[in-house]
Amino acid sequence: MESGLSSLLSVSIDFETSHLFFPRIIHWIMAGLFVLILMTKVAPFMASVKRGERTLPIVGEARDNFRFIGTLVLIAAYFYFMAVVGDMFPYTGYGFLLVSMVFVLLMSLLYLHDWTKKALTIVVVNAIVAPSLAWFVLAKLFTITLP
Repeated sequence: MESGLSSLLSVSIDFETSHLFFPRIIHWIMAGLFVLILMTKVAPFMASVKRGERTLPIVGEARDNFRFIGTLVLIAAYFYFMAVVGDMFPYTGYGFLLVSMVFVLLMSLLYLHDWTKKALTIVVVNAIVAPSLAWFVLAKLFTITLP
């Protein structure tokens, strides 16, 4: 009985492959979501094509191109400028902090519908507080190196 309990309380870690544990889980979740997208979006689309319908689902849906393209540009700029600013302040995390503040501000402004004084105040406070909190937790509490 003692050996059974001690084996339950002991942990052995294979450090050669332990870093692959969570990426493997994320890959399977992403694969499941991909299958779900195929079932819910592509299958009805293909059925419409086979029936010869003129208005196809997905294709006819409206999209806000300004916000869509703006989001893609801001994401690309975020990664580019994080490296640039991170190189100015190496191993401090200030690249992450400063660029994330600007990114959150611009993304929030891009999707803000009512530009009231209250809404803009909330956006600015959120753009400062959220990245600062993330930077503090990651860089200072967990000592994770940020760009």
